[in-house]
Amino acid sequence: MKKQKFYLYLSDTETSVILHSLIKMKNALIQDGRYTDCIDELILKLHEAPVKRVSI
Repeated sequence: MKKQKFYLYLSDTETSVILHSLIKMKNALIQDGRYTDCIDELILKLHEAPVKRVSI
């Protein structure tokens, strides 16, 4: 059974808001002394995601 894939189409401002939120969450986890591996992976995925222009 294949996993279903979901695709997000985000504007530049939406991407920026998500990135800043992830960084804020990572800093909070660091202050609590918890692991940040999952947040690091999400930040990398968001940063390395291909840019596709879609007209609405």
